[in-house]
Amino acid sequence: MLDRIDGLHHITSLARDAAANNAFFTGLLGLRRVKKTVNFDAPDVYHVYYGDAVGSPGTVMTYFPFPRAGRGTRGAGEAGRVSFSVPAGSLDAWQRRLSEAGVAGLRRGESFGAETLDFEGPDGEALALVEEEDARAPWREGPVSGEIAIRGFHATRLVLREAEGIEALLRFMGFAEDGREGAVSRHALPGGGPGRIVEIETRPDAPPARQGAGSVHHVAFSVADRAAQAAVRDALVAEGYDITPPIDRDYFWAVYFRAPGGVLFEVATAEPGFDRDEDVAHLGEALKLPAQHEHLRPALERHLAPVDP
Repeated sequence: MLDRIDGLHHITSLARDAAANNAFFTGLLGLRRVKKTVNFDAPDVYHVYYGDAVGSPGTVMTYFPFPRAGRGTRGAGEAGRVSFSVPAGSLDAWQRRLSEAGVAGLRRGESFGAETLDFEGPDGEALALVEEEDARAPWREGPVSGEIAIRGFHATRLVLREAEGIEALLRFMGFAEDGREGAVSRHALPGGGPGRIVEIETRPDAPPARQGAGSVHHVAFSVADRAAQAAVRDALVAEGYDITPPIDRDYFWAVYFRAPGGVLFEVATAEPGFDRDEDVAHLGEALKLPAQHEHLRPALERHLAPVDP
């Protein structure tokens, strides 16, 4: 069993409109945009990152906004819900805020003993806020009061036809089942806590998900550094998983593999971080390009629609 996984690192989804996506996550949810770059594999598309003040692992939601993307279809084989941690007693304020903004799918509930507020993102993605104790500091310079602001991820929920394979993988990665409600099981790293939880919803009759705007592209888990990543990669290869070599994503190193049931997993390093090419005070302001795409800057700046109003 691995002991190098520290929790979630980031979760990356697909969107249709970069400006609408940015307005939702920064203007409505109050996260900080910590990086504005491009999809390294498709540089004519943005890659935007939202999180806490510095983009700490476990706080960062990222998007690839494809301007002509059709909406994804929910089903099995995807990360079907992303939940964020908020302070106890804050959901009434959040419900008013989201309702006044016309957000779809608002629904209060309870999950594993915690109060929850489910809602939809701008492309129909399933999101939720979960009340819990969370010592992480929020981004305090956005439009949401620090008293209720999002602290980071609570969990991600994988929707699969069967759970045996993914449960075995999660156990190997250091997670242990610590609760079950109906078709949903919860798996946490030792000590549990926000950002260290993966939920599995088993739906044997669900149709296969079709990826598009509003779909999660991949779920990334955090390790401290490249040495820890190498140890995790070697162990997973020994277990028979087909994993990419380490790939330099400028702000972290990444390896990717397909988990049982079809969800794309990533293992990403906590270093070097989002301030490697921008001062912390100005994170997410300028368009940053990887060295291999810097020669495309003039064309990309003409092609990419503005993210900010």
